[in-house]
Amino acid sequence: MKVLTLKEPFASLIANEIKHIETRSWRTNYRGELYIHAGKSLVKKDKRIEYLLSLLPNNKLSYGNIICRCKLVDCIYMDEEFLEKIKNEHPEYECGHYEIGRYAWVLDDIEIIDPIPAKGKLSIWNYTK
Repeated sequence: MKVLTLKEPFASLIANEIKHIETRSWRTNYRGELYIHAGKSLVKKDKRIEYLLSLLPNNKLSYGNIICRCKLVDCIYMDEEFLEKIKNEHPEYECGHYEIGRYAWVLDDIEIIDPIPAKGKLSIWNYTK
């Protein structure tokens, strides 16, 4: 299965259907089922991260586990028009790094799964038992 590792709290924000767009500096042609892996580290806490943590039920995070399944349905190049539109979508805007020239990976059909312990990797990677 195809997996993408994210730092917490971003993986849990996707699992809880608060975040539906993953922002990246690179584009992907991949479309289809994608599992989200919560890496073992938390991003540096600041006011934005504290706000995002407050959106999670019980502030529950799941380090080192594949925690949900979704579909990667689109990869959109961020231009001025896209950025103007997304700026008004809170908390989605707070969940990503939106900047001209980056890419918005659009996720749909998000479903929490029983945690699967796994070591994360860079890029989209394949998990095998």
